[in-house]
Amino acid sequence: QVQLVESGGGLVQPGGSLRLSCAASGSIARINDMGWYRQAPGKQRELVARITSSGRTNYADSVKGRFTISRDNAKNTVYLQMNSLKPEDTAVYYCNADVFVLVDSRWYGNNYWGQGTQVTVSS
Repeated sequence: QVQLVESGGGLVQPGGSLRLSCAASGSIARINDMGWYRQAPGKQRELVARITSSGRTNYADSVKGRFTISRDNAKNTVYLQMNSLKPEDTAVYYCNADVFVLVDSRWYGNNYWGQGTQVTVSS
């Protein structure tokens, strides 16, 4: 019953910026960690950034200093501001969230993925 819907991907030149958004909707009791992952052609899906419900963040070394993850708890939305983009950032970016739902008076924690959004960095 929970969906993660992403937006903001596209084509950008090296050195440019993009801002990704991911909004969670459905029968949500609460959301703990939210994050962004990416999968480039021929590579494994990898962590880009994660953020806790209280705002604590962690980043992959490859994006530190260039990307910023943030969230708006009131909107159940997580963002990824991507600056100084490089061709190696080209990938499908996936939103991920640890979501608690209420079923039969019991909270269940589930992990959800968005559909992915393409980010292409090319001149």
